[in-house]
Formats: sequence, C-alpha cells, structure tokens
Amino acid sequence: MKILHTSDWHLGHQLHGYPREYEHQQFLNWLAETLEAEQVDALLVAGDIFDTANPPASAWRMLYRFLARLAKTLPDLNVVITGGNHDSPSKLDAPHELLKAFDLHLVGGISRDEQGQLEMDRLLVPLTDKNGHTAAWVLAVPFLRSSDLRTDDLSENDDRLIKGVEILYQQVTDAAKQRREPGQALIGMGHVYMASGQLSEMSERRVLGGNQHALPASIFPESLCYAALGHLHLAQRVAQTEHIRYSGSPLPLSMSERHYKHQVVLVELDGEKLAEIQPIPVPRVVEMLKVPAEPQPLKSVLAALKELDRDDSPREAQPFLEVPVLLDKPQAMLREKVLQVLEGKAVRLAKITPHYRQQEETSPLAHQRLSDVSPQQVFDLSWQKKYDGQPSEAMRDAFEQLLTQIEDEQE
Repeated sequence: MKILHTSDWHLGHQLHGYPREYEHQQFLNWLAETLEAEQVDALLVAGDIFDTANPPASAWRMLYRFLARLAKTLPDLNVVITGGNHDSPSKLDAPHELLKAFDLHLVGGISRDEQGQLEMDRLLVPLTDKNGHTAAWVLAVPFLRSSDLRTDDLSENDDRLIKGVEILYQQVTDAAKQRREPGQALIGMGHVYMASGQLSEMSERRVLGGNQHALPASIFPESLCYAALGHLHLAQRVAQTEHIRYSGSPLPLSMSERHYKHQVVLVELDGEKLAEIQPIPVPRVVEMLKVPAEPQPLKSVLAALKELDRDDSPREAQPFLEVPVLLDKPQAMLREKVLQVLEGKAVRLAKITPHYRQQEETSPLAHQRLSDVSPQQVFDLSWQKKYDGQPSEAMRDAFEQLLTQIEDEQE
C-alpha cells in the first residue's frame, strides 16, 4: 500500500503582500499528477491547509477543485486531512458529512460525547487498498489546543500539556487496536512541535506553551508504523527516527526558507510494517532571489539591481527579491530608490533588509519590520529596557501561556 504524506499548504498565503495562488495551483496540479503516476492509495495532509482561520473564498475554491479532481481521476483514493494551528476547527468540520459521502475525511478538531469521551469514529479512519479491503487505520489527530486535553487527574510532577497529549494519543491508539485486524497497519498524524525539531525562522510559532513544551517522540506508541507530522516547514526526521517525520511545506513561506528542499513523502507499507520511505522533491515554480548576496553600500546595491534581467513573463511567475543594504544611518526614500531601479525588471520586490554598521550599539530590533519580529523578541526587549536584565524562565513561560491563550481565542 502506498501513502503520500504532505502538510502545511497554507492556501491563501501572501508573501509581503503578494498572493501565492499561482504557486499553490501549480503545486496542487503537480500533486494530483504525482498521485496518479505513483498509483498512491492514500493522501494524508497533516494540518495548516489554510494560512489563516478565515481564508479567502479563492482558497476554499482551490481546495474543493483539487478534491473534485481526485474524486474524478482517482475514485479509490483515501484522503485524510487534519486541521493545523492556522486552521479554524469549526470551518474545517462544517463540510464533514458532505465530504465523507465522497470518502474524503476532513477533521478540523477533536470532539467528545456527553461523558467527555473522545468520539473515535471521527479520529479513526480506515484506509482501503485497491481491492477495497481495510489495509490500515489512520489516527487522524488534528492540532491539539490546551482545552482539548484532560489533565485533571495528573500529578504535580507531570508536565500537564505533554502528558495530556500523550494520554490522548494512547487513547486513540488503544481504540485503533480494538478495531484493527491482523496485518492492518496503524498510522499516526499530528500537527505538533516535536523536541529536536528544527523550527523555521519567522514562519511558525511554537505551540502548546512554547519550546519548553516541545513534545517527545515517545508520545507516539511503538505500535504506529509511521507518524505523518505537520507544523514545521523544513522537512526532517524526528529524534533520528525514520518513521516519525515532518514532510515540510510544499513551497517557501518566508524569504528565510528559500534554501529549503521542499518535498512530499511517499510511504510504502508491507502489511502492517513500514517497507520504504521516499521523499519526492516539489518543483519550485517561482524563485526567491537575494541581490546582492551580502549587504553592500546603497550605491553598489543599485548597480547590482540594474544588472537584473528584463522580460515579459507573467507577474505571478516572477521571482521574489530580497535586497540587503549596508547603511550608516536610516536612508530617506530608500524603497523608492530601489523601486526606481527595478522598474521593468522581471522581479517582485519582497523586502529590503537594512544592515547598519553600528548595529551592535543599538537594539537588534530597532530597524526591523514589525512583521519580522516575534512576540517573544518584543517581550524580551521590553523587559530589558524596563528592568535592565533578561526575564526569568518562569516569566517567559507565563508569557508563552498567555500568548497561546490569546491565539486560541482568536482562532
């Protein structure tokens, strides 16, 4: 049985004001063709389908068009999609009954019955092979918020968030074991921040209370032959294990991700065992450039930009451009001067990054855009200015918990 694992599509995403619809549509076209060419049996999408909890109608249309294509060209394909921290659980769950009629499983959030027990019928999805027989069970666990966990019975020595997640996965695994038959594989899904995971710069916030609550690989029971993860945009293994993986995002979602090798992961099962794992590179249809490669004085920067090519390629296919500039002090009309040189060039100016010669004498955040600064950095700087020192770990933990609570309420 063949399973394709992907995540973090972020449909509706904009990069410094530029829409990414063209890139996302090209990816979905390529993905559909890959599913057909590889004769894949199941598609698993591990969260962050959309970039925001309220995506534009065009993003929903793109997703439904893609699912309709799969239903037509690959009617026997199993499709399991779970929600991420960027997604709205209620909005993803709204079309569940309709999509289930087409054997498309979209799980936005967990649900419990009146007794507080997990509704396993939503979280356990059978995968059928080409003969229509159940070959595997998927633990379709979406992004878990603090309110999803049951931690009342834990001891004071337990990390309540980590233990709460571990208990939930164990409960779902136990229910799956009761349903499975000999030879059927168990596959986990999750949208989580794992210990030893490499967090991509300026792309994903830490979840479940921050880095101190990074989840250990032990939350996934040994009976799972593969764990398909989402949240981190850099494709990677977890804790040096082959079978617990982030597929990464299919396209770079910030300029800092331009060097990532974006991919999807093709997993082959032999009965209930993992047989092979094959990363498949995702073609990049829009390049990301940094000109010049290192910060230079403005005069040299403008000269380098003048050498860029001119062509009549469609605007949505033109590369994104980051321009690093070395300055002695803030430069008036900097953006206007750069745009003037770029007029008619086949690039889209994404950002200008100023670097100051006396940077060490000023705040490291003084000349950064607000969009490029994390809440944690702002908190640390504010604390330093007011109290002349670094905040304690306890204070950082309290800030992380407050931040997570606010973000959950907004979603």
